[in-house]
Amino acid sequence: MPSKNVVLVTGVHGVSGRAAALHWRAIPETTVYGLSRRSAPLPEGITPIIADLLDKPSLKAKLAETPGITHVVFGAFLATPSATENVRINVAILENLLDVLEETSPSLQHITFYQGGKAYGADLGPFKTPAREDDPRLMPPNFYYAQEDLLRQRQKGKQWTWTALRPEGTLGFGLGNPMNLGMSIAVYAAISKELGLPLRFPGTEGAYRALYQITSADILASATTWAGTNEAAKNDIFNITNGDYFRWQHLWPRIAAMFEMETAPPVPMPLTVYMADKAPLWDSIVAKYNLQALPFDQVASWLFADAIFRLDFDNITSTIKARRAGFHDCIDTEEMFSQFFADLRDKKIIP
Repeated sequence: MPSKNVVLVTGVHGVSGRAAALHWRAIPETTVYGLSRRSAPLPEGITPIIADLLDKPSLKAKLAETPGITHVVFGAFLATPSATENVRINVAILENLLDVLEETSPSLQHITFYQGGKAYGADLGPFKTPAREDDPRLMPPNFYYAQEDLLRQRQKGKQWTWTALRPEGTLGFGLGNPMNLGMSIAVYAAISKELGLPLRFPGTEGAYRALYQITSADILASATTWAGTNEAAKNDIFNITNGDYFRWQHLWPRIAAMFEMETAPPVPMPLTVYMADKAPLWDSIVAKYNLQALPFDQVASWLFADAIFRLDFDNITSTIKARRAGFHDCIDTEEMFSQFFADLRDKKIIP
């Protein structure tokens, strides 16, 4: 029998995309396809589609071979140095996908896509907290706004609906991904421990003491399936976080304890600089502890970690709207980190 749900996840090798694909896979009568430009192993039960979202003819040929897609998780992102170019290219990949799906998949029901803290100006400086989904927009260009406007316009008069989810600092497993804080902390800790150093917070004193929040990739994935299957989520925006807030000054010593390490006072030490020469050391750690032979340039995202560890102002959002709409999943952030690092050890990714 044909599946009730046929789900296409773009950016499936990213932290958010991979977790969303796994959560959709667990729903009965669901077929999951994972679309990406690069070929890499996927978990069992997720069928790969190698395609470039900028190449519409090729994309159409690939998607024409799949059964009618009912749900889309849009986790693809192409980074450029320019905010204007970010808008152009990231709107283009979404528009190409919409053009193809509306022609090849008349059964399309829902599109979930991800935004984030840039919707509130978290990348620019201090902003109103807790941020709410109805806060006024900032000055464009902002590709989140542009993608949202495209979906609002294209959805008029259509059967399909959309949902925008706004996580912060999403943490989960992924390789070669530019937004991966958890992997960066784990690899930084493993290298520090191998060098006999304490686990020193590498960010600013302000960031060490400011309020922050994180979104577990599993929480975001659960919100993704909720958004795709619930009327209350249609054509709307929701902040999605773990549900708690923390200060690194209190959490960091507990993270150090998870690695059986001591801590030391914070020093604003750019990881992009101080990890640049650590590939040989990482290779020796991999060999010494019989870990998976994963390339150093794919296991961590130092630029992203540096950005997070320099947020010296409160970064918190309200999740009341999602809870009122029916999404109640949450997790203690300390517990999330503990489970995440334990999973990396089980997978032989860190010692």
